[in-house]
Amino acid sequence: MPLPRGVTEPYTVYLNGVRQEPGRDFEAVGGVLIFEADLEKEGKLSLWRWFLGAWGIGTYNKDDQVDVSWWSTDGQPIVAQGLEIERAS
Repeated sequence: MPLPRGVTEPYTVYLNGVRQEPGRDFEAVGGVLIFEADLEKEGKLSLWRWFLGAWGIGTYNKDDQVDVSWWSTDGQPIVAQGLEIERAS
């Protein structure tokens, strides 16, 4: 997944709210974050899942969230939430 435009080092990466360590949890190559873990975004809500939800029955699918935080040039904290997850080809 590409880093957001304007990200400068040092930056911090979070997966589902947990801080990730570069070199251990992910690699950054040419402005792209590469995770060894298989990340997934929740797809569209099917009619069946909507129907169950309407009756108060919860259904859960994997929905990974990747966030990046860094400091702007004027010292303000910036956070990009819910980066778009792309599958490696």
